Amino acid sequence: MESHQPPLDALESDGTTFEIDKRELQNGEGAQIYGDAEMMAEKYGCVSRGLKSRHIQFIALGGTIGTGLFIGIGKALTKAGPLSVLLGYSITGVSAWAMMMCLGEMATWLPLPGAIPQFCARYVDPAMGFAVGWNQWYQCAITLCAEISAASLVIQFWDGARDINVAAWISIIIILIIILNIFAVTIYGEAEFIFASLKIVTILGLLIMAFCVDLGANPRHDRIGFRYWENPGAMRPYIADGATGRFLGLFSTLINAAFSYVGVESVACAAGEAANPRKNIPKACRRVFWRILFFYVLGALAIGVLVPYDSPMLLSAQKSGVKSAAASPWVIAIYDASIPALPHIINAVILSSASSSANAFLYSGSRYLYALAQNRQAPRFLLTCSKSGVPYYCVMITASISLLTFMSCSSGSSTVFEWFQNLTTIAGLFTWSAVCVAYIRFHRGLRDQGVDRDTLDFKGPFQPYSAWIALAFFSVIIVFNGFDSWSPEFDVTNFLTAYLGIPIFFGLYAFWKVFKRTKVIPTSEIDIYSGKSALDSIQWPEKEPSNIFEKFWYWLA
Repeated sequence: MESHQPPLDALESDGTTFEIDKRELQNGEGAQIYGDAEMMAEKYGCVSRGLKSRHIQFIALGGTIGTGLFIGIGKALTKAGPLSVLLGYSITGVSAWAMMMCLGEMATWLPLPGAIPQFCARYVDPAMGFAVGWNQWYQCAITLCAEISAASLVIQFWDGARDINVAAWISIIIILIIILNIFAVTIYGEAEFIFASLKIVTILGLLIMAFCVDLGANPRHDRIGFRYWENPGAMRPYIADGATGRFLGLFSTLINAAFSYVGVESVACAAGEAANPRKNIPKACRRVFWRILFFYVLGALAIGVLVPYDSPMLLSAQKSGVKSAAASPWVIAIYDASIPALPHIINAVILSSASSSANAFLYSGSRYLYALAQNRQAPRFLLTCSKSGVPYYCVMITASISLLTFMSCSSGSSTVFEWFQNLTTIAGLFTWSAVCVAYIRFHRGLRDQGVDRDTLDFKGPFQPYSAWIALAFFSVIIVFNGFDSWSPEFDVTNFLTAYLGIPIFFGLYAFWKVFKRTKVIPTSEIDIYSGKSALDSIQWPEKEPSNIFEKFWYWLA
């Protein structure tokens, strides 16, 4: 039987001090864990807390704003219409917020590198930690390829870039993101800070542009208002006619929005490398809701008033599968408003967005692999860290999967690659569901072990009810995400794309459960303390803002 003893490397090392909770010393296990943890840190090294508050805030933001906001949202608009897109992104945004409140409470209590698999292994079942960890690593590694492929394609929006073989662009992007990840986590943090800043400036500019164009401040002086909500309409029927078709259209936007939001949980991967995590992780998790509301919901509203769902340019781009700025509803709105130069700017931002996502997925994938090694569910050599605290074997193994991107250089292989890549999208929803399950167990564990939640540094609201509601929502999407593969006629490819991820996840779970004979851990016995006292002992210096500009920056970051 597999022991429920916590991963030894989860005990925090921040320089030279190791501490262990008194409860562990009383039951006789503490001394052994203490010695093993110190030995492991000396042998392999450990990750360092090199991510500042602004890094954490912008990593959380950068994980949310991706090509889905600039390009993917157009697919939802053509299927369901503007009102359905607005409702779909709003409903899914609230569910994502509920999941982040669960994750924020657990990550603030015990911030660990690649936290989600570790929480699942500690609070539920080691087999779930194994399934979630490998599922997420696989998803990050393959999505890394997809983002690099998208970036290399976006570059070819410009005439001069088309004359250069796409393999050269793929090579440059792979080398760039490896450099950003391999030397120090602070370099990754600074890169994401810059990338996310570009995204923020761009989406703010686009929202202001949308407001002005909609009211008639455009070269044609045409006030649009909500014209397109009346003709062709606010909700487009999908597959069926009437109310049933409008409902199916709305449901399709829930699926699209869920896939767009996947990545918002990446802030938890950075929890184990965050300075002052008790302050910075809750701040990032609280603000993610407002950022989702502001960027995605207002973005959905903006494109819904600027572009009709039956726009010939939009339908043509979606049908041909174009992934550059030409497929962006934002760019189509700019063309319709006769505003020059902006399409090139938007394409540059889409390029930086795809590169940023690739950078983030390499980081997240490497930390999931590191967490698996901590849980003894991957080879121990993966724990090896550089002097600057980077698990370089994890980074390089994850980066090696990016070589699959060269498959997209040939048209036949790229079709297979895109189909294979689509299989990973369901993995994000399984991760969100696993977060909710782990939190429900964590919540019960706190109760059973006599911990008052009012004493927590961060306490998620409406718990555990919001966790149950979010879990039910994600489960419904997982089960019915392939509903359109059955009608008007059965599509084998779409069906496999939608559902093959389910047996992959449960196959991983069953393999480890049978191989190690694991059991679900009773809530009275789940490990909520190991490694916590080491973090509690650290005093993080607090700097008070000295002027109004510093006050604004501290509020923002």
